[in-house]
Amino acid sequence: MPDVRLDTPMATDLPVLLDVWEAAVRATHGFLDEADIHALRVAIRERYLPALELSCIRDEAGRVVGFLGRSGCRVEMLFVAPSHHGRGLGRHLLEQAIAEQGVNELDVNEQNPQALGFYRRMGFEVTGRSPVDGEGRPFPLLHLRRMG
Repeated sequence: MPDVRLDTPMATDLPVLLDVWEAAVRATHGFLDEADIHALRVAIRERYLPALELSCIRDEAGRVVGFLGRSGCRVEMLFVAPSHHGRGLGRHLLEQAIAEQGVNELDVNEQNPQALGFYRRMGFEVTGRSPVDGEGRPFPLLHLRRMG
């Protein structure tokens, strides 16, 4: 893994977290259209990020290149900039959250098989399914729990 460090984002990092989120969503969530992305960006900025406990990972230059948001033992979001995919950064963020905060639950979009595969490799198993996402839109969610 490249020289990176885990950190708690500052308020000044929030626009960068939004940019990381949007770039990652555009790269991995092909089922969303522009209206969905715009509406979600507003919700992420105004409702979700302020309500979550956040950790981020920074590159050698100190730039945020990924982040994890959690609530209690539940991962609510995990995003890595596409330019940094495949480098173990998401794994690093998730392993830290498992080890230090005891996270063991999350949801993943059913239409994002790459993320589902990642979480399965990290020890999570599908325990249920919802036909809609948390906003009630027709994007099915798989509920996962870490067993062990």
